Order: sequence, then structure tokens, then C-alpha cells
Amino acid sequence: MQSPDVSQIQPNAPVVALKPIQIGSITIDTPLTLAPMAGQTNHPFRVLCREMGDCGLVCTELISSQAIHYRNAKTLTMFDWRAIEHPFAVQLFGADIGVMAEAARIVVDQGADIVDINMGCWVPKVAKTGAGAALLRDVCTATRVVEAVVNAVNVPVTVKVRSGWDRDHLTAVEFARAAESAGVRAIAVHARTASQGFTGEPDWDMIRQVKQAVKDIPVIGNGDVKTAQDAARMFAETGCDAVMIGRAALGNPWVFRQIAHELRTGETLPGSTSSERAWAALRHARLMMETTLMPEIQAIRELRGQLTKYPIGMPGAAEMRASLVRAESLADIEAILEPALVA
Repeated sequence: MQSPDVSQIQPNAPVVALKPIQIGSITIDTPLTLAPMAGQTNHPFRVLCREMGDCGLVCTELISSQAIHYRNAKTLTMFDWRAIEHPFAVQLFGADIGVMAEAARIVVDQGADIVDINMGCWVPKVAKTGAGAALLRDVCTATRVVEAVVNAVNVPVTVKVRSGWDRDHLTAVEFARAAESAGVRAIAVHARTASQGFTGEPDWDMIRQVKQAVKDIPVIGNGDVKTAQDAARMFAETGCDAVMIGRAALGNPWVFRQIAHELRTGETLPGSTSSERAWAALRHARLMMETTLMPEIQAIRELRGQLTKYPIGMPGAAEMRASLVRAESLADIEAILEPALVA
């Protein structure tokens, strides 16, 4: 599989041929994808990223396979995907082979286009169960989990990994070869170790090594891509087939369109205005309350953390953020944001 062509990247005018990638039978039109992020990548935000353009694939936040097994009510509210999001991935985490296979079958029955296995989450409550990035400490067990999920479903299975557990255990390359042999159809590599969390510099060379190690599946690079320059450099240095964007998209669902336009043309799109950012935050809130499966107050509390990431950028913005943190209803949020629509 050929990676995107990169020609004569200049400081202010990267030009990259953004080719579609194939994940099993599913074509991803633009090789820019939204990273799964806990508490962030719910249905409203995924829709916004798609609506703004050039977000080729979206993914749910990570969902516990054990919680699905026990039909945990709170977890089932995370089954918020809708047909408008196609193609989309549902990300699962867990270390029990049978439970992971069962959870994969359930989410596919509920419409998932792709099942993504989380082997990148480093937070203690996940890692201490042997799931997430902890699986990278035992490639044999990680491979058995992959095999079980691949055999359980008739949709493509992908995996998101870290470089390894720590600098002494860089297992991404070894695991990538095993995962491809087990039937995984794409692998995303966050070029930090689990022990780094989000600190320190990502080592993009690990993405290059994984790309060279696999034979036929796309490799998606991840780690501190914020601008078109970053994306162009990742494509050029690693040969990856797609770039995954995470934290740079929070409060900025335009980032995919902006990066894609600059990569294609070398031209920078104008930034969003304060009224456009307020509009997006308000649409985010309204979509949430129209579609959420959560109790109202739980949805509002989740929104508080999401909406404050939109940089409204106008006089009184700090007071607006402080008010959003205290919002108790959609009416409160509307009263805070609507004045900014005409600013």
C-alpha cells in the first residue's frame, strides 16, 4: 500500500496528495481521522467534525467490554452512534478474550462499521485490569485478543497502540506484525509509550518502523499533529497512510478541513470567527441534548467540559466560560452563548 505523495514541502506551503485509504471493505475518503478520546468524542462532536469537512473517519470514546457484558446502564448510554456518522468505528477495551469477542458482536449488531481495539490507554483504572496499553507488555495475549475479535465479527477490526509500555518495552513493531497476521485491517500508532502519557515528545520514527513492518494494511500516525505543517511532516517522515488528530480537534472541529485544504493547496484558510465558534458550541450542546441517552444532568455535566474548549475569543469570554461551568440546563447554555452569535 502506497503512502500519500509528498512533494517539495516548503515552510508555508505543504502539498500532499490526500489519497483515500481502504480499511477492509470500507473506503475512508480523506486520510485524516478523529482520535477516540474519553469524555469527548461522543455523537455530537463526531457529527460536528464530519459536518465541517474532511474528517474521513470518526471513532467513539473507549468503551469497556466488561461493562457491556454486564449491561452496565451508564456504559450503554455510550451507544450513541447513528447512521449519519458512517463510516465510524466503535472502540472497545478489555483483556478477557471471550468478553471482548462478545462485546464486538454486540456493537456490530448495533451498527458499528469498524471495531477498534484500544491498546493505547495508559490510565491506571484501565491498565491495572490488563487492558489498554498494558496488553503491549504481553504481545502473545494481545494477539489472542485480536484473533478473538477478528473471528467474532464480519466487519473490519483495527487496533490503536502506543509505541510500547515504556522505553524498555517498545513492542509496537512486533505486535503490528502479529496483528496483521491475525487479520487486523489497520493499525494506529500513538508515538509515545504508555509511561509517557501525554508528556514528552512523541517519537514519530516508531510510526515509520511499524509502516515498514506491515505488508498490506494502512498505518495511521498519531501524536501531536496540530497543523498542516505537522501533518505534512508526519506523512513525509513516517510514510504513514493517514494521520489521526486528537486534542487539536477539541473545540476546533474545523481542524480537519483546515489541514486538508492547506495540504492540498498550500493555502491557509481563514480562521473561524468568534461567532462561528459560539455557533459550533451551541450546535454541539443542542445536538447533545437532542440525542443523548444520558440523564439530562449527566449530559449537561459532560457538556461543561466540552464547551469550555471552544475559544470564543471575544470580550467577556472568560466570564462566559465560568458561566458554562455552572450551567444546569440547555436553556442556561443557550442564554450564555446566543449573545455571542451576533458579536
